[in-house]
Amino acid sequence: MNRDELADFLRNRRARVTPTEVGLPSGERRRTPGLRRQEVAQLAGMSIDYYIRLEQGRGPHPSRQVLNALSRALMMTQDERAHLFDLAGQALEAPRIREDVPDSLLHLLAFLEDVPAYVLDARCDIRAWNPMANLLMHDLDSQSPDQRNVIRWVFKSPDIAEYLEDEEKSRFARASVADLRVALGRYPDDAPLQALVAEMLALSPEFAELWARHEVEVRREQRKCVHHPRVGVIEAICQVMPVPDRDDLRLVLYTTEPGSPSHQALRELRQLTISS
Repeated sequence: MNRDELADFLRNRRARVTPTEVGLPSGERRRTPGLRRQEVAQLAGMSIDYYIRLEQGRGPHPSRQVLNALSRALMMTQDERAHLFDLAGQALEAPRIREDVPDSLLHLLAFLEDVPAYVLDARCDIRAWNPMANLLMHDLDSQSPDQRNVIRWVFKSPDIAEYLEDEEKSRFARASVADLRVALGRYPDDAPLQALVAEMLALSPEFAELWARHEVEVRREQRKCVHHPRVGVIEAICQVMPVPDRDDLRLVLYTTEPGSPSHQALRELRQLTISS
């Protein structure tokens, strides 16, 4: 159980829920945003003293019943609820991030000849990719394993300030950090994951600011605009698909609308993979 992280997460979520959202009167002017501790305890059906101890990082191990009540009281999303349980040490088993990629997934990548596709692990490391993804994403073949990390790509960029001014790119950066926090809650003992977070907190104020928000969200579908030097602009849908029986891996596909200029650009990219 990570008491400090659990306490921070509860305080953060309490500040984001308004009385009207949970059916309480807003009443007199409040000094701080969100719900009062007493209101959370009331909504969750527990004593105010017990809840205060949880927020102060000195409470006992909360039961699954208590965690369910808190997730309902604080209107948590499915991803946030799962993160709450992870922080409280309520995972059914100790999950781990493995280093291997199943052969079946490698075969699928090879079969996807017309679509950029790669395999992403819970540390945001790209583990495997096809030729289309290699051409689309900065020549993955020539990069070291440490370089093939989405978080490092974004937040170690010298143009990070300009990057975050773009609404679409800023949304991607924020979602990536939220996804990484989910991973740390799920795999709290993974040393490389801990090292990545520590590295980025030390090197990137932008990452540290987003990390402090305690947002949690598993990455799913998102639109992206890629400026490729040889085929031009590709407006793609980045689809993030879970891998059966491997919670630490996801398959990422870049697809385009059939008949669109972006679809034509992908076809030109395909020709480059054939000729190279």
